[in-house]
Amino acid sequence: MRYPWALALTLLVEVPIYTAMLVTAKAFRPARAAATGTAVNLVSHPLLWSIISRAAPNAFWATLIVAEIGVCLLEAALVYAVRRRRPGELLLISVTANAASLLAGFLV
Repeated sequence: MRYPWALALTLLVEVPIYTAMLVTAKAFRPARAAATGTAVNLVSHPLLWSIISRAAPNAFWATLIVAEIGVCLLEAALVYAVRRRRPGELLLISVTANAASLLAGFLV
């Protein structure tokens, strides 16, 4: 998949999840939650893409797993930097959004 399509798919999947979960957690109002979900992905997605595109073929899956864990931690930390909320809750939101987009990427 080419990068622009991968980014579009990620935003299509993750932004609604971030929006719903951040609003439900009373962390943000809907527009700010959507903007936050978009912003964290615009930071993390190019980093993830750069890492996995350079992975050795025999280390792809290990690289992907470690990189996805890093992305989840980074995104949760970025949301925490904007809005000091319970870190565990923010990590759960990040993991949920990233798991959904990873699954979508495998299905497309």
